[in-house]
Amino acid sequence: MLRNVTATRYITPLREGGSLPGLIESDDLGTYVLKFTGAGQGRKTLVAEVVCGELARRLGFRVPRLVTVDLDPVLGLGEPEQQVQELLKSSGGTNLGMDFLSGALGFDPLAFHVSSEEAGRIVWFDALVNNVDRSWRNPNLLRWQGEVWLVDHGATMIWHHNWPGAATSAARPYDASDHALARFAPDIRSAAAALAPLVTEELLAEVTARIPDVWLLDEPGFATPDDLRRAYARPLRERAATIHERITTQGGR
Repeated sequence: MLRNVTATRYITPLREGGSLPGLIESDDLGTYVLKFTGAGQGRKTLVAEVVCGELARRLGFRVPRLVTVDLDPVLGLGEPEQQVQELLKSSGGTNLGMDFLSGALGFDPLAFHVSSEEAGRIVWFDALVNNVDRSWRNPNLLRWQGEVWLVDHGATMIWHHNWPGAATSAARPYDASDHALARFAPDIRSAAAALAPLVTEELLAEVTARIPDVWLLDEPGFATPDDLRRAYARPLRERAATIHERITTQGGR
């Protein structure tokens, strides 16, 4: 499981995207970007963040450390903004936090250079998890301490919003023509050769084991959280082997 902390102070909302994440302090004296169960797609967004973030970490990408955060709705009582107050009140219990990278800059593909190798690895990973939210308009990449960091994976694995159609959805190709790193001539085949063999059943079992049970309960069609964990792993394992053959970039395949 992920390390668990308790929120002690709500600092401020972060107004990127529609889910209104917030900056919080916790009982371990850390500062985290908090994503709420009461926002947007709710717990499925948080599940996607855990699966993709923990998988990315194990494949060698730089991603902020993830923790589960216990949130007492009482923290929302003193918030002057109604929307924030309601979000805090509706998100009591287990939420998701990620390390706040103080001083990080939003990635600008016109200002920063990325090698063809690194671009290929990131595009391949985004194709694997079907990340539809890494465009040049909204890269969801940060530049911190001279390196590129991957953030915000809530809009991935769209098949988990319709499990009966998951196999068909997961088999679809990936259009990277609008990807934030498409201009860097991503070396996708080399990335696939290096990364695809690492996406094993054992690795995916380790990654999906990090999802809190409470976010997997009462999913129609699944008797237990572990059944649902296996459902998350299956499309990723199958997709890893061949997705590089079905990625379209600006220059074609």
